[in-house]
Amino acid sequence: MADYQYGFRIATNIGAMNAYNALNNINQQLQTTQLQLATGNRINSVGDDPAGYTIGTKLNARAAGLTQALTNVGAAQSVLSTAEGGLQAINNILVNIKTLVTEAGNAGLGSDELGAIVTQVNDYLNEVGQTISETKFNGQALLNASFTGKSFQVGADSGDTLSVSLQTAVDSSSLGLTGLNTTNIASALSSVDGAINTVSSALQYVGSLESRLSFKQQVLQTSITNTQAAYSQIMNADIAQAQVTATKLQILEQTATVQLAQANAQPSGILKLFS
Repeated sequence: MADYQYGFRIATNIGAMNAYNALNNINQQLQTTQLQLATGNRINSVGDDPAGYTIGTKLNARAAGLTQALTNVGAAQSVLSTAEGGLQAINNILVNIKTLVTEAGNAGLGSDELGAIVTQVNDYLNEVGQTISETKFNGQALLNASFTGKSFQVGADSGDTLSVSLQTAVDSSSLGLTGLNTTNIASALSSVDGAINTVSSALQYVGSLESRLSFKQQVLQTSITNTQAAYSQIMNADIAQAQVTATKLQILEQTATVQLAQANAQPSGILKLFS
């Protein structure tokens, strides 16, 4: 402020104007600080910090995308867990079938015993087919070759996807076990072993995807935390600092009000010149 000497000029009260301007500036700062305390936000409008608002908006959008991606990872894990349960059930059934087929290779069995084995094998085969048809997630069959080329968005960016293709675990109708007898034990065992290998490969594929999703989940959780921390640093108010600032401004508001009152009263002193 320039150091001018105004003497006893009363047409323009410069001191009062300066005090008023200071008080108005303090009031504006106090309103901003009080709004920060009320909302908890450092930036309550774009004008508060245009650059910070733009960055904060992008960070908030990314955090939202990462959070949804984490949800998608959970859905993918549920799909794979359901498929794994079905595959394990089928594998257990096939192991029992192999045991029965091996038992059928006992030349000491009579026709009745062999017939009972064939009946039980057929029952198991029916169970395999039923397991395949009943292994579903949200109404979608997982083990009948229809759940292929399915894409899960597992990140916030366009390329962060995971493709899942669950092929048919085993075709129970093509195992060639309905005509099981003592002359075709070798081919039946070969067929069952092939089915077990097919299921084992499917389980290995599912397990590999589950392992990848587990790592992806950890990465997403860390990314969400870091992104939200960056957003908070830009957008959220430091409540302790804001309270200190508000207290300082309230004191300045009171002193500026006093100074304005004194400045307004000062010109009245000129009346003494006429007494």
